[in-house]
Amino acid sequence: MNSFDIRQKYLEFFKARNHSIIPSASLIPENDSTLLFVNSGMFPLVPYLLGAKHPAGNCLVNSQKSFRSEDIDEVGDNRHNTFFEMLGNWALGSGYWKSEQLNWWYEFLVDELKIDPKRLYQTIYIGSEDGNIPRDTESVEIMLQIFDKYGINADEAPDFLAEGPTEDLALGTSRYKIFAYRNKCWWQRGDAVGELGGPDSETFYDTLKPHNEKFGKYCHPNCDCGRFIEIGNSVFMQYQKTAEGWKELANKNVDFGGGLERINMAVQNKSNIFQTDLFNDTITKIEELSNKKYEDDNKSFEIIADHLKAATFIMGDEKGVAPSNTDQGYIVRRLIRRAIFLGNKLGIRQDKWILEISKIYIDFYESIYPELLKNQSFIFEELEKEEKKFESTLEKGKKEFSKLPRHITMKAAVGLYQTHGFPIEMTIELAKEEGKTVDDIEGAEEELKKHQDLSRTASAGKFKGGLADSSVETTRLHTASHLLLAALRIVLNDNVSQRGSNITAERLRFDFPNPEKLTPEQIKQVEDLVNVAIAKELPVHCEEMPLDKAREIGATGVFDDKYKENVKVYFIGNSGEEFSKEICGGPHVENTKELHHFKIIKEESSSSGIRRIKAILD
Repeated sequence: MNSFDIRQKYLEFFKARNHSIIPSASLIPENDSTLLFVNSGMFPLVPYLLGAKHPAGNCLVNSQKSFRSEDIDEVGDNRHNTFFEMLGNWALGSGYWKSEQLNWWYEFLVDELKIDPKRLYQTIYIGSEDGNIPRDTESVEIMLQIFDKYGINADEAPDFLAEGPTEDLALGTSRYKIFAYRNKCWWQRGDAVGELGGPDSETFYDTLKPHNEKFGKYCHPNCDCGRFIEIGNSVFMQYQKTAEGWKELANKNVDFGGGLERINMAVQNKSNIFQTDLFNDTITKIEELSNKKYEDDNKSFEIIADHLKAATFIMGDEKGVAPSNTDQGYIVRRLIRRAIFLGNKLGIRQDKWILEISKIYIDFYESIYPELLKNQSFIFEELEKEEKKFESTLEKGKKEFSKLPRHITMKAAVGLYQTHGFPIEMTIELAKEEGKTVDDIEGAEEELKKHQDLSRTASAGKFKGGLADSSVETTRLHTASHLLLAALRIVLNDNVSQRGSNITAERLRFDFPNPEKLTPEQIKQVEDLVNVAIAKELPVHCEEMPLDKAREIGATGVFDDKYKENVKVYFIGNSGEEFSKEICGGPHVENTKELHHFKIIKEESSSSGIRRIKAILD
């Protein structure tokens, strides 16, 4: 069974259980200032988890493109990717609860995918320290019944917390199949009053790798040794934060996410995600290009395979992002350059070799994500340009490196990157070759992260997805972004589309494709068109309709033909003479008079062929 089989089986399994199949959202978040990339299946659905009605109903299923920049340094540990697909199913406010979710999930794993249930383990929430939120005994009882159904005499393991078990649990041979955790099995969206939270129940697959005592004397499902790999997480959103603490919700949500790459690994009985059909062709190609074997340098092979896949998907997205020195573009540049550097280390000398790797992914995924083939020219052009720029960077950097003393300080290594774009990894590699030393590399990485101000790309400790806020000011600016797009289409051409936005309570930032800088006259035209629409006090309303109808009436937005479903279209203007018609999930004002006055404060380049407008409302 390959990855295509698993993805399709999952969608069909939940479709047969009255779920609507919805398409993957763009990798680039819309109207959110907290994350650079969509990092989970639930992220695009936060408004609906908070109570908004989804056009496709209460029960949904999909496979969502996801990217986590915080995992860049984890690639090569057998279980992490930066880009991955998250299989997800949801019950929004009603539909089903813990028993249905856990039973269906195990039916899918065991009955559909034929995974050996003896190699599956489940975690549950141990309860809050203050006792206000109880232990999730309901999930325990359900899991005991599920294991019994598959002929496994299961029991709960003794409780332990962060320090790990204090006795050998004889995993694989004992009855212990259910483990209780606190920090690992609680999910919440944020700390503000009104936020959602709840226990989650994670499923782990035993790869049967030997335990590494570096991570603790005894192994357990959440051990970092890599023996156990999380393949699915059922979040039960049953609480909401109030001024007095967490209170039970009347309408609860089920939010499930499972990594396709990891599930695929389990199905194909591998202990490493890079040894599956998702990466086989790429690994073989790198062997051919480098004249080396995968086993010679597993980690370099895996990083190259992962990073060029991620870069291909980000550039090939509906809102594709080119390499640059800021925001999403900086991450794309970092991925590509790290792959080129490691290819250089492996001895790859062929020009444009990164295009060959990218082509493998485009061909492999085009039936699932046709936007990759549609944007192939853009992907190849940007990869080729980046390869040439990096070659020049390396040449200059090597000259500067040769001037450094035998002991290279952290400051010098970071300075070489900041001034010349010379990767710290290459400074380390060249230092080894030439007998030089480099001090405190971990500190150098920290300094580099501070320099790039990339802390907001990580999900840990940050706002866990969804809109940054739904304040009045953010709502006003979001509505203004619709007027801005409509005005740009009038002043420039009908093909102008949104290629990314970032909206806070203070300003909106809007990216769109255009080969040239806007002239002062064009900027004034755009401003005037938006302000005329505001002055006309146009009504704003929403209609749900099939995707085909939205296309027919000329609504702007990303049209995805993979699945037919209803979408929300926001109209600005009177019926028949609307100024804007756009597919969107909200939020919006009710009338343009609430926007007062629109002003563009900056028009600049975002990346190659992409312009950026920053604007405010007076």
